[in-house]
Amino acid sequence: MNEVMASAERFGHRQHIYLTWLAVRRYGTTPAIDLVSNGIQDVARYQGAPQKYNATVSRAWVELVGHHAKRSHVADFDTFAEQNSALLDKRLLTRFYRSSTLASDTARTGWVEPDLQSFPWQSPDTPPQHGSRTGS
Repeated sequence: MNEVMASAERFGHRQHIYLTWLAVRRYGTTPAIDLVSNGIQDVARYQGAPQKYNATVSRAWVELVGHHAKRSHVADFDTFAEQNSALLDKRLLTRFYRSSTLASDTARTGWVEPDLQSFPWQSPDTPPQHGSRTGS
């Protein structure tokens, strides 16, 4: 993880995706959800802005990276990022969620299913949820 920090002039979206990719590759998607989410929460608290943490956003990004990492057999992040360039778009979650859904207290504190479009690994027969719903 130090290689991410050492090579970054600033810690932006690409670096978040890189750390997430490393966590997913090392521990698997499910354990990476807690690892990444806890890390982001800790940083937000340290910076005096715990309200910036969003549980749904954090988990959705880990699951998206995990989905693509599972389908990819490349061993270096630059190639992975090149092959999955949509992950480098900070607005990617707006394909799956309304902005109001992500801004809700429910999404900030727990998991909310996508309400615009299902994630790629979800059944196309499963309609997106049109109300906030928590679960695991």
